[in-house]
Amino acid sequence: MDWMQVWVILMGFFSLIISIFGMFLILRAEAKASELNTQNLIKDSERNTQNLIIAIKDEIKDFHGRLCAIEENRKK
Repeated sequence: MDWMQVWVILMGFFSLIISIFGMFLILRAEAKASELNTQNLIKDSERNTQNLIIAIKDEIKDFHGRLCAIEENRKK
């Protein structure tokens, strides 16, 4: 085997290693971005759920007030 062939084989090997490392870094960055996006979606969902709970509680209070008013009108 000639030195030039060894050199070409080594360069191919190092190119492969560098390519794999580059793909690893790209996939890691995409995974981090996806994780952040998922966390933001979860936070938005939690806020929406909290707003719905508050709205339901307000509606229950309002409904209870209307029921009390109806009961008072029946007693009169």
